[in-house]
Amino acid sequence: MVPPKTVKIKNLKRNRTIARLDIKGPNLIKGISFEGLRVLGSPIEFAEKYYFEGIDELIYIDTVATLYGRNNLLDLVKKVGEKVFIPITVGGGIRTVEDARNFLNAGADKVGINTAAVNNPKILKEISLRFGNQCLVLIIDAKKVGKKKWEVFTENGREKTGKDAIEWAREACKHGIGEILLTSIDKDGTLKGADIDLVKNIKKVINVPLIVSGGISKIQHIDELFFHTNNYSFAIGAALHKNYLKIKEIKNFLKKNKFQINRP
Repeated sequence: MVPPKTVKIKNLKRNRTIARLDIKGPNLIKGISFEGLRVLGSPIEFAEKYYFEGIDELIYIDTVATLYGRNNLLDLVKKVGEKVFIPITVGGGIRTVEDARNFLNAGADKVGINTAAVNNPKILKEISLRFGNQCLVLIIDAKKVGKKKWEVFTENGREKTGKDAIEWAREACKHGIGEILLTSIDKDGTLKGADIDLVKNIKKVINVPLIVSGGISKIQHIDELFFHTNNYSFAIGAALHKNYLKIKEIKNFLKKNKFQINRP
């Protein structure tokens, strides 16, 4: 099967449609609000499927890496890199410059950091200076704890940090990050749409691209995200894995609304 060709069109809004794949051991898994995780299948097979359907990027998150003090995705990244030729981000358990180097050498284009960055923000600048900020994604998993207030959680939603998500996003931008993957824990896996309020408040304080994750399951949710936040990049997990939303549907919507289509 021949993969879709990249098409570049000038003067159109730019979008990135990203597939998020949460991993536990050798399996692709998914839950609701990071709980009740269920095995869905092979992360390599899902990646290959999404690639040939025209997805722009892949994000792999090792959901238990920090818990067990290791990341098991190194071999997976190498295997996926032999089959798909789009940007791959890997997150979970990356604690040092050496960890980042290992994944970039294995074929990842970017590394995502959450827990290690919260514990030691300097690691962000160290990785950014060593490999370039285009390789560095700050992962923020946020849960609403009050009116206009969200708390940062680490270890795949298992640990409270006491950090305010808005202020953490503002601070992290000073450490050389290239972009932010923002996941609403409240919306994750619910299929009920993105946390628009959270996105709007984060965007007020950052100067890097934002990938929105959590809750998107239909075209209406994408339309609402675009209209209310002017944020055009998003990552989808459950809705793609369970065939509630097709990549072709998303691309057709983007074409209709005059977006640049990277991989039709």
